[in-house]
Amino acid sequence: MRNGDAATREAEHEHVSSPAEVVEQRGQLSAGVLTIRKDGSIMDLDRFQALMRDTYGERDRARGTAPAVAWLAEEVGELAQAVRKGTREQQLVELADVLAWLASIADQLGLSLDEASARYADGCPRCGHIPCRCPM
Repeated sequence: MRNGDAATREAEHEHVSSPAEVVEQRGQLSAGVLTIRKDGSIMDLDRFQALMRDTYGERDRARGTAPAVAWLAEEVGELAQAVRKGTREQQLVELADVLAWLASIADQLGLSLDEASARYADGCPRCGHIPCRCPM
């Protein structure tokens, strides 16, 4: 709902935890238990993309797709560095940043991350197996 009013956007995201709940969830994460949505399930890609659109969409569309791709590339580099030398928390932060920029780009292109992920719904798109049996 790109042009929805604030009440509609707020209602759409009522399943997303409040900032205070996020702090509590960080403690749950260290205990190995984490829910992102209030109903206890993990946030799906469509809802994540909608949340990023409502949070950053206007600003990101004003920047344009090419700068968003550049930001994504920068974040992938930061993720690579965190994988090599960072803590688990740093890796999670950088992975989240990559997801956010990917969602922004998909939104600017009018594409759905959920729809794109369907390519892998039946396993490897090349061999069709889970796990992949393609030669390495």
